[in-house]
Amino acid sequence: MAYTPELDSHQSSTLRRIAWALDMPMTRTMTAVIEYVSDIIDNKRVCNACRDKSRCSSCPFNKGANDEKGS
Repeated sequence: MAYTPELDSHQSSTLRRIAWALDMPMTRTMTAVIEYVSDIIDNKRVCNACRDKSRCSSCPFNKGANDEKGS
């Protein structure tokens, strides 16, 4: 991964509390939160804002490509 975002103290403490509630390590919790948001966010909005069109065929937000794979 080329870029690893850092959490400020407020974000870190929020993630820690979510991790405690889920009884998971913070690293797994961050992954779970990202997966959850990717399931509920407007996929078209993400695709329209995307600045890297090189991975559309494998992108989890590209529902058309993913539907074709399942067929």
